[in-house]
Amino acid sequence: MSRLETAGIKPKLSLNPGPNLADALLCWLLAILLTGAAAPAAAQTLENQTLESGAESDMPIVPFHVDVPDAALDDLQNRLANTRLPGQIPGTAWEYGTERGYLQELLAYWADGFDWRAQEARINAFAQFTTEIDGLDLHFIHQRAANPEAIPLLIVHGWPGSISEFLDIIPPLTEPGAHGGDPADAFHIVAPSLPGFGFSGIPAERGHNPERMAHLLAALMERIGYERYAIAGGDWGAIINRHLANHYPQRLIGLHSNMVIAPPPADEAIRDSASPEELELVGARAAYMRNETGYQQIQGTKPQTLGYGLHDSPAGLAAWIVEKFHGWTDMPQGPEGDLDDHFSKDELLTNISIYWFTGTITSSMRIYYENRNTPAAKPIEYIDVPTGVAIFPAEIYLAPRAWVEARYDLRHWTVMPRGGHFAALEQPGLYLNDLRDFFRELRR
Repeated sequence: MSRLETAGIKPKLSLNPGPNLADALLCWLLAILLTGAAAPAAAQTLENQTLESGAESDMPIVPFHVDVPDAALDDLQNRLANTRLPGQIPGTAWEYGTERGYLQELLAYWADGFDWRAQEARINAFAQFTTEIDGLDLHFIHQRAANPEAIPLLIVHGWPGSISEFLDIIPPLTEPGAHGGDPADAFHIVAPSLPGFGFSGIPAERGHNPERMAHLLAALMERIGYERYAIAGGDWGAIINRHLANHYPQRLIGLHSNMVIAPPPADEAIRDSASPEELELVGARAAYMRNETGYQQIQGTKPQTLGYGLHDSPAGLAAWIVEKFHGWTDMPQGPEGDLDDHFSKDELLTNISIYWFTGTITSSMRIYYENRNTPAAKPIEYIDVPTGVAIFPAEIYLAPRAWVEARYDLRHWTVMPRGGHFAALEQPGLYLNDLRDFFRELRR
């Protein structure tokens, strides 16, 4: 049976907030790191940060086909054959970072078992296009449903993800009747590669922060011809979609998020209304993430330096990315945890290979730097768009429901029994059903 079938307000602090609230506030600090709410006053400001969403509307939409040259495949083979791995302290597993034994297995499979051409064909089975917006080529899947009543859904990935996260769920979203669902739940899917990620162009100037990316995606949907549409995503996709909803609420049918950002409300009564169970879960994730944010500091300050190693070494790239899949998945983090129980090596390597073949690991990491150093033009106070939230217990950032209700027009709230950060890939059945359930409420 397949996995699809299984289905910026300052808090008012007390001097002794208690362990649960203290950890919840630490989780809020993580949200600041992710969203850039505390960007320094001297940060870079762009004159053209806001983008007219209809700009350059006469630019064509061009069909796109993934076709990695044979020479690139040969080069990868040569580099993998000459990999030099560091040693590892005996008796350790993942606590120092990516475990050497697992990485050796993954690299051996990448060299001798992984079939990129098969994965390339899988991607090419979807309708893909590029178009130039604001001087940048944007790549996107645009898979239309046969049902004329289908609603457009913009689904946005994050880091270190890609469009490969959505390959399993696009068919049941576009043609639910053929996959055991209700034909009335159909969506037209638009799944873009973010600027600087995968098959999209690499920005050649400063300032492509999440807010600017939101303007680009709004322009993309307008150019495709969708006046109103739904949006969904996690990680940076959730953050970008929050900006999109902040700027273009009138265009949106609804917002679905599996990593909803909600700082503690200024109202002390609302802030303290979170249940002990919620605060315990939020606190547990905050405590876990204390040791998991080093990558944000590096990518938010010196992404170029890190990029030299990851751009040049497939082993380094795989180790950097797979550590996040291990650490952010709902699984034991000690030696007893097995990543193969949650993702196939084909799934992991398809995502890693997209970064490798497109040479976009460095440009993708710059979103952390731009997020810190390009202040938002329009602060986010309240999202006046119908919002649905899926809470996966191993998500890297969690917020209590009362905090979310204070920040969003919350219509739908699901606490999942299992799952982590890469929800669409790790728990596609749960994620798919929640998308259907939420947007079904808004189709009426």
